Amino acid sequence: MIKVEGYPNLYRDEKTGAIVNCDKKGYEEYKRISNQKNLEKQELDNIKKDIDEIKTMLRQIING
Repeated sequence: MIKVEGYPNLYRDEKTGAIVNCDKKGYEEYKRISNQKNLEKQELDNIKKDIDEIKTMLRQIING
């Protein structure tokens, strides 16, 4: 692989010409942040579902 000038973590694959990012620490941080965002989204979705259930129950109570 050939180092890309001006970019410390980028390399060009000699066979395919593809640019490859070899920053493992940066990739692990990206995965950690992505997983955290997914967990937060799931939690928010669960809260929305709970609120919808509460609203439905309140409507049932009000309507008798």
